[in-house]
Formats: sequence, C-alpha cells, structure tokens
Amino acid sequence: MTALPEKMRAIVASPGTPLRVEQIDRAIAGPGQVLIKVAYAGINRPDLIQRMGAYPPPKGAPDTMGLECSGEIVAIGPDVSLWKLGDKVCALLPGGGYADYAWADEGSCMAIPDGLSMLEAAALPETVLTVWANVFERAALQPGEAFLVHGGASGIGTTAIQMAKAHGAKVFATAGGPEKAGLCAKLGADVAIDYRAQSFSEIIKADGGVDVVLDMVGGPYVQQNLDCLKMDGRCVQIAFLQGPQVELNLMAMMLKRLTLTGSTLRARPVAEKARLARAVEAHVWPWVTKGLVRPVVDSVFDLEEAEAAQAKMQANTHAGKIMLKVSD
Repeated sequence: MTALPEKMRAIVASPGTPLRVEQIDRAIAGPGQVLIKVAYAGINRPDLIQRMGAYPPPKGAPDTMGLECSGEIVAIGPDVSLWKLGDKVCALLPGGGYADYAWADEGSCMAIPDGLSMLEAAALPETVLTVWANVFERAALQPGEAFLVHGGASGIGTTAIQMAKAHGAKVFATAGGPEKAGLCAKLGADVAIDYRAQSFSEIIKADGGVDVVLDMVGGPYVQQNLDCLKMDGRCVQIAFLQGPQVELNLMAMMLKRLTLTGSTLRARPVAEKARLARAVEAHVWPWVTKGLVRPVVDSVFDLEEAEAAQAKMQANTHAGKIMLKVSD
C-alpha cells in the first residue's frame, strides 16, 4: 500500500460563506479506530444544522462535516480487531466525511453488503442505523402492525418504508407532491399521502390508525401523530423541521396509553453505536442482499460541489440520498 499523504482535501465551512475545499492535515486513526480512504460521503440534514452552528460535533469529533462514508481501510490504530488493511467498508462517522480520508471507530464500520456499489453503500449508515434504532428498537415495530413515516421521499423515509415493509408492517408514508408520493408507493408504501393535497391524519384515522409513527417534521404534526395512534401506539421524534416547541392535548396519551419518545444518533457512546451496527448487519443486511431494501440515490456531486449539494437538500427538491463523490 502506498504511503499516505500528510495533507488531504476537506470541505471547510465558515459562517456566512460558501463551503470550500481546503488542504488540511490528514485524519489519523487513534486507538480503536480505522482510517478510511473515502470513496463517497452522504449529505444529511444534520450537516446543514451543524453549518448553522446549532449541532456542534461531540467531544473529540472532527470539526468538519460528514456523518457517513464508504471506502477502503488504509490505516489501523492500536487495539483494532474487527478489520484489516484493504477491507472495504461503509461507516457511521462522528464527523469528517467530506474529505479524502476520515477516521471511524472500528465498531461503527460495517461490511458492504454483497451486490452493492461503493456509492450505494455510502448511502446506508446514517439512515439504516437511525431507522433501526428508532423504529425497530425504540418503538419495537412488529410484523402486522401499521407504521407511518413522514418525509417518505427523504433518505430516512425511503429507507424506513422499505425496512418496515420487509418486516411485514403495513406502511403509510407522507410526502410533498404527487411525484414524491408515487416514489413512496413504488418503494412499498401501502398508502402514500401527498400532504399538500390531503390530510394524513384524516386518511389514517379513517383506516383505523397506526401503531408506530416516525416523525422528523414536528410542529403541528406532533398532535396529529398522537391522534392517529392506536391503543398502546408509539411515536418517535427524530427531528423538528417545523419546530420543537408545540402545544399538546395529552389526554389521548392517557386514554390510549401512548408513548411519545425521541432520540439522536451522533452523540451516542461508541459502544452503543457498535451494538447498533452489529444489529444492522445481522438483521438488515439480509434484506439488502435480497433486494428488499436498497438505497435510493437522488444525485451525486463531486466533493468540490458540496455547496450545491447542500443547497439542493436545503431546497427540499430531492428524493432519496444526495451524495458526494470523493474518489474513484
């Protein structure tokens, strides 16, 4: 293997200015970490929030953005036992994915499922681990239950639809506009709702309600989610695109024994992320290799085009994942 450079390209953000490529010191793998030569990196909405200063990296994480990538392991830190040089992996990162090299905790790396390209693999970690942790563990979705995901055409949404369907759930999904709703139906949603033209709560209540809701919208959706839930229903909040402060009538929670919960992924302990990654490899990767769950890639930008990639996400015109190509 060739010697590693001392410097690397990375996307750097400064308040009020466009993203830019700079040469910075190459990332280094510490104890329990591996160094990945990045092939592709995923764009995620938390990157935009971090750029605005509202989602600071956890202690010890890189200051630069990028929460997932695919690539080849080119260096190994002390005390690493799961991987070897040359292994091809996709990884959940604490940051730093918008760069030629990124370090990852060894437990947060996952083998690339058979049949997937580097591009497809890079689109998986953030979305699949988020859905597994929240829908399957926190909300304990069961086969035969009814499941609702908002933002069904987003990276999280397209993944959640497929995973819930593979698990044997009845799937409802909301999306903005007939084209995005059509994508949700194509991916397996039994009921795809264009929220711009229809009331999701009226449609779902008329159908008998749902057992689990995954919501990233917040705001007025929170009350409607509670209203849609069946007895012993569970609603998991993972973002608040319409704001975190809401006024609720909680009587339904009491009468229907509902659970309203939420979580984040980035700040979880290293050991917890490793546990989630092993669970995903055991339970979700078989769905991927069978073709039941596949990443939906909206568009691919070169690393130097990170500003345009984030602008597309900010405009909410995408369906599926927006990706950065870092190397061949």
